Amino acid sequence: VQLVESGGGLVQPGGSLRLSCAASGFTFSNYRMSWYRQAPGKERELAAVVNSGGLTTNYADSVKGRFTISRDNAKKAVYLQMNSLKPEDTAVYYCNGRSVFLGGSEYWGQGTQVTVSS
Repeated sequence: VQLVESGGGLVQPGGSLRLSCAASGFTFSNYRMSWYRQAPGKERELAAVVNSGGLTTNYADSVKGRFTISRDNAKKAVYLQMNSLKPEDTAVYYCNGRSVFLGGSEYWGQGTQVTVSS
């Protein structure tokens, strides 16, 4: 089982980044997918989540209107489009998959660093 994130980097305030997470080793379409983030000295927090079918999404208030989560079940991938980035968005971003079945598995990626700075 693997979740591999990519797309992080250094961007100026107001810029955009698109994170990708490639999944393998499990039935992707049976998993709710999320992006979490963890800033230095802070707890990991949920940024965005998409249901297994890709039709329902939810966002943290801090990213609502700026971030968009999406998924492609055929490609077994989930994405996070981040626009109007702010310095406070600086964090390690983690891809998470949680089974829709009660008692099912949960998986984490290794994380990708996003730094917003001028």
